[in-house]
Amino acid sequence: MSSLSTSPADFAAHSFDYLIVGGGTAGLAVAARLSEDPSLHVGVLEAGPAASEEETINEPSQILQTLGTKYDWQFETVPQVGLGGRSLAWPRGKVLGGTSALNLMTWNRGNKEDYDAWEQLGNKGWGWDGLLPFFKKSETFHPPNIATQDINREYFDHQAIGTNGPVHASYAREYSDTHELCYDTLLGLGIPENRAHHAGSNVGVWTNLISVNPENNTRSYASSAYFAPNSSRPNLFVLTDALVEEITLSKDGEEWTATGARFTHGGISYAVQASREVILCAGSVQSPQLLELSGIGNPQILSDAGIQLKVPNSNVGENLQDHIMTISVFEVDPSLQKAELGAPGTPYCYLPISAVTSQEKFKQLASKVHALEHYPPEKTAILQRRFDPTARLGQFEYIFDLENWDSSFKPEPKSGKKYASILQILQYPFSRGNIHIRKPPESGPGNGVRPTIAGKPIIDPRYYSGPHGEIDLDIMTQCVRFSEKLCQSPPLSSLVRSRVTPPSSIDNDDDLRDWVVKNTTTDWHPVGTCAMGGHGGIHSGVVDDRLRVYGVKRLRVVDASIMPLQISAHLQATVYAIAEKGAHLIREDNLEKRL
Repeated sequence: MSSLSTSPADFAAHSFDYLIVGGGTAGLAVAARLSEDPSLHVGVLEAGPAASEEETINEPSQILQTLGTKYDWQFETVPQVGLGGRSLAWPRGKVLGGTSALNLMTWNRGNKEDYDAWEQLGNKGWGWDGLLPFFKKSETFHPPNIATQDINREYFDHQAIGTNGPVHASYAREYSDTHELCYDTLLGLGIPENRAHHAGSNVGVWTNLISVNPENNTRSYASSAYFAPNSSRPNLFVLTDALVEEITLSKDGEEWTATGARFTHGGISYAVQASREVILCAGSVQSPQLLELSGIGNPQILSDAGIQLKVPNSNVGENLQDHIMTISVFEVDPSLQKAELGAPGTPYCYLPISAVTSQEKFKQLASKVHALEHYPPEKTAILQRRFDPTARLGQFEYIFDLENWDSSFKPEPKSGKKYASILQILQYPFSRGNIHIRKPPESGPGNGVRPTIAGKPIIDPRYYSGPHGEIDLDIMTQCVRFSEKLCQSPPLSSLVRSRVTPPSSIDNDDDLRDWVVKNTTTDWHPVGTCAMGGHGGIHSGVVDDRLRVYGVKRLRVVDASIMPLQISAHLQATVYAIAEKGAHLIREDNLEKRL
């Protein structure tokens, strides 16, 4: 019998060892690993539906169709001063499988130095060497067809891949006409080919991997990969359409202990208990939101919202970092053919800033970075090292696709024209934002009104703002220019008709900078809001390096929010690795208690 068949009353009455809040990318991976031990009873609460047969999720050709639907929380940022007062949509998965059910399925890893930086901050075991076994544990890599490998440039390092994990990683079934053209153009500009992009360096040009099962051409995501094969386990219980309102805490002397959660289902309130631990896997938006609703956070924010303070920690919801993006659109030869079978294969290119700007511009940027004043010394040193002229890191990502990705550009219908886009994505942002609970108008101490999980939090990424956010704007402006250079270089130039966005009338840096402000969007990769504290402990973060929440016993956070610094990569493979490692730590601690 499927574990989804449980009723809310039966779920609440059950005695769980581990209660997982959030059945998304990380939550289902943690649940699958913990329930491998038949003696442990594991419960999962998910706010969205199961949707296992939903075509818009399962079919790779229907990517982006779920955005703005019932499977999306439909979050939005507050108006951003650095973006000319614009608010941006922030899709997050409200469905079993979380955002892994909504994303564009890119499957890659960051640079070795990205993860080593986490360890250098004092988070033992979170460097590249410590994480690589968990990257490999999460994936089954499908080697490319030998006959077409060289044609499509589908290269990999045999020692870096996983061969028996839940998530399928594969190369695309087909490629657009522009794939080879763009790839060769990048090589012609002196950019190195990276034949081991999965092995600790993503710098250079390479063909992307996607989380698609090639055996049936379906999306491979947390629900299909981690939950479905294990759904009949008698010790695993998943309740969907369940809104968790707070983590329940009890106080013994001066210590708080997590004992379970309070949730609503169908408008009825329930309470459920966990004898060992509560594991929060609600993501970078809602993990800090739930901590604050449970009394863990900044005392002033909680007081203003009418929440009883239990554990003061002003780091909850802070340290928000996101990948920001601009899109250049070009008119191309209308005879070019786009791949139609599903998520397309395309060249990905990660480059250091020094490779896309002049030496003089790079020195100007580096001087601003070396004048950083508003970060802790350890983080400042890491950020400054990334701007060493010899640093070989993917500070910027370029993706070329035979499609118009700019929603603000509306081509004339039936014009017969065809367009291609270059996505320019900043990997190491200096902008720092925050996410906090939104107090109801009537809330306040003593009046009995308090915010709920249904009230969307205040999301303020502070793009291009704050003490050093302007550095991001400087970098983005310079990197947009490289896309123009790419399209003016052979062999791609022979098929590019004109630049559409930014408009061809924009040429000088001031006008381009203004265009960047008005057109920057997000790549939807938020991290850091419940970060590992490292050497600074509770003064620097929310969880320790075993992902235990400071000041609360039996409570952990396991998701992208624990990342202290952003990485140069799309997030999902790293989130699965975090979940795999988190489950390992939990089982390791459980074994120690038994002994």
